[in-house]
Amino acid sequence: MEVILTSVFSAIIIFITVFFMMKAFIIAYKRNEISLRKFIVFSTSSIVIGTLVASVLPFGYQRIFDYIN
Repeated sequence: MEVILTSVFSAIIIFITVFFMMKAFIIAYKRNEISLRKFIVFSTSSIVIGTLVASVLPFGYQRIFDYIN
């Protein structure tokens, strides 16, 4: 139960971080500080990395809780 709760709250934090990074990328693109290609690369990589980390979290937390107990 604690693994699920920890994973959910951590995933929420990760998705909030990715959301605000996307907002920053959009602002930078609109101000012509980054090109369209960089905007696409940064956006895609942050979404993919955030999703991968959020999907691996339960396994990592399970190992940590098993090690503690």
